[in-house]
Amino acid sequence: MATVLSIRRDLVDAIVEHARRDHPDEACGVIAGPEGSDRPERLIPMLNAARSPTFYEFDSMDLLRLYRELDDNDEVPVVIYHSHTATEAYPSRTDIAYANEPGAHYVLVSTREPDTYEFRSFRIVDGVVTEEEVQVTDGE
Repeated sequence: MATVLSIRRDLVDAIVEHARRDHPDEACGVIAGPEGSDRPERLIPMLNAARSPTFYEFDSMDLLRLYRELDDNDEVPVVIYHSHTATEAYPSRTDIAYANEPGAHYVLVSTREPDTYEFRSFRIVDGVVTEEEVQVTDGE
């Protein structure tokens, strides 16, 4: 399994923009990619059904629609992202407990500082958190 997330700059910018737009609530979403590719391509911002500054959850109907759409497009969730609004970009106990996509990169963005942000990626498998390098690319 890769320990590097390679992601386009426009996707990083879109995640950060989504996180800032939803602040002070946590933002969340998915970046889909072709099945078997580990290549994040299509950003799908989701609604934080909890509407909370300390917790996020996907609406169950939104999630069902998302997985049907991914199946129809032969895509998988390559990146699952959310923001932390008052703490560092590191998975909380709740984040770890709810991480159920062992093949996904879990991206966290911290918007606790208004003029900057922290962008980190993790693998979370069976409750074990491993930080991975993030390589930001300019294109394909």
